Amino acid sequence: MNGTRNSPIVSNGHSPSSWARVLVVDDESAIADTIAKILTLSGYPAIAAYDGNDALETALLKPPELLITDVALPGMNGIELAVTIKRIFPDCKILLFSGQASTADLLATAGRAGHHFTLLNKPVPPEDLLTIVGAQLKANSAGRAITAA
Repeated sequence: MNGTRNSPIVSNGHSPSSWARVLVVDDESAIADTIAKILTLSGYPAIAAYDGNDALETALLKPPELLITDVALPGMNGIELAVTIKRIFPDCKILLFSGQASTADLLATAGRAGHHFTLLNKPVPPEDLLTIVGAQLKANSAGRAITAA
């Protein structure tokens, strides 16, 4: 997989438009690609991006239902990306992940501004990631069903 422009989406016979879309962002392409592949092979079509600007461009073309982003990104950090995505797509769920201790300060600043995000610590075991993603997307589907009723 080569990121947003060339990442394959595995079909398994279902219509991609009926599936949730997950945008995975990490400046370490191996991490972003691996997470996107794990999610896609598990039935959650995912696209990888490697920086905040690329992720934002991708989200504008294919609005995500879930954003999974590293906090430490070059340029726009993951929290700034999450705030921007939430502003544009209020129903998008957000999961942040980080392996850096400095993330707590960034999260505290975001919290004081009224933005509260779930933080996962790197490395995230695939089983745990799939459980959390499933719960997030199930909550999104339940919210839409209530709204549509």
